[in-house]
Amino acid sequence: MKVKFIASLWSNRELWWRLTEREILGRYRGSALGILWSFITPLAMLAVYTFVFSQVFKARWGTLENAGPLGFAINLFAGLIVFNVFSECNSRAPNLICSNPNYVKKVIFPLETLGSVAVGNAGFHALTSLSILLVFELIAMQRIPLTVCWLPLVWLPLILLSLAGTWILSAAGVFLRDIGQLINVALNMLMFLSPIFFPVSALPERWQPILSLNPLAVIIEQTRRVTIQGLNPQPLYIVAGTMAGFAICEISFRIFQKSKRAFADVL
Repeated sequence: MKVKFIASLWSNRELWWRLTEREILGRYRGSALGILWSFITPLAMLAVYTFVFSQVFKARWGTLENAGPLGFAINLFAGLIVFNVFSECNSRAPNLICSNPNYVKKVIFPLETLGSVAVGNAGFHALTSLSILLVFELIAMQRIPLTVCWLPLVWLPLILLSLAGTWILSAAGVFLRDIGQLINVALNMLMFLSPIFFPVSALPERWQPILSLNPLAVIIEQTRRVTIQGLNPQPLYIVAGTMAGFAICEISFRIFQKSKRAFADVL
């Protein structure tokens, strides 16, 4: 069976690159610090979260516990990077088509590219945050684990899951405008139900299998495994996660393609 979404992404790769570049540069156009905001914003949020959870609530993390608040910050930040990619893509998705009616009504445009642009934009900011994480690790551990080279494979299911969610939610947002509010509430809940501020091992054993049903939980734990703990990713995660990601992406793409025939009538 032909994988249609890969063929579509490849045929529109130049358009995707230009639109992603325009969106990244346009986001900071006119500001005094420009693209530096992509580094300042995560650093500011990281400082607040770290102070509250490590100093006010006295939270501790087994990994890098000797590094004190800096060790907690590194573990926290690794989880935040993963969540922010997923959250940014899915929070924007419901309004993605509605905010670009000209692409639907007046020109022949591959609308599925808008979803991949959103993912590309989120991926860029994830890479800037990753560079901050690696600098913090170098300060805390005096080294960066070589296993970080596994990160592209660890994040591949995350990218595929985010892309699939973007296509589904952008199509649904055309027909059901309230879905944007619902998604924002769901993402806020998901943030605290994901192991961002705590490791899965900190939960009672009876709750750990339930939390593991959250796909972000597995991705976050595997991200910490290769970027902080210096361990190779679990082979089962790489194989099963990638296969599931491709399958979900293909299904979402086909649903989007069928749904977009009605976009012009609704808008």
